[in-house]
Amino acid sequence: MAAAALIIFIIEAQLPLPFPIPGIKLGLANVITLTSIVWLGKKDALAVLLLRIVLGSIFTGNMITLVYSAVGGLIAYAAMLAAVAILKNIVAASVVGAMGHNIGQIAAAAVISHTVQILYYLPILIISGVLTGLFTGIVAAAVLRRLM
Repeated sequence: MAAAALIIFIIEAQLPLPFPIPGIKLGLANVITLTSIVWLGKKDALAVLLLRIVLGSIFTGNMITLVYSAVGGLIAYAAMLAAVAILKNIVAASVVGAMGHNIGQIAAAAVISHTVQILYYLPILIISGVLTGLFTGIVAAAVLRRLM
């Protein structure tokens, strides 16, 4: 699962951004994280996520993204775990996770850049998180139907 997430992450990193707004991407590797939470359990899913974050930063040669990915990824992971437990819906968990990821990345950027003005970008990222989270959640649900 970690290898699949890493491959998807690397391929997506090479694609041009589908939106004219910097920082917005589909987050297709999150399909694997969501699938892992349900199929493998929370410990293995966390291992898949952490491996993808570390190796993805190394393989794409962009180590500064390690901080943003780690903060965003861990907040998204915690949010998805809670949403799966409470809502019992993988699509809703994906949306919550995508929004959590965006909040984490903006928080990391605010700390790193020493400016709170970057928080003005958050509403745009939240809207994109809802849309991309819906898409990845639908894909994850389809993958889980095949696996289970």
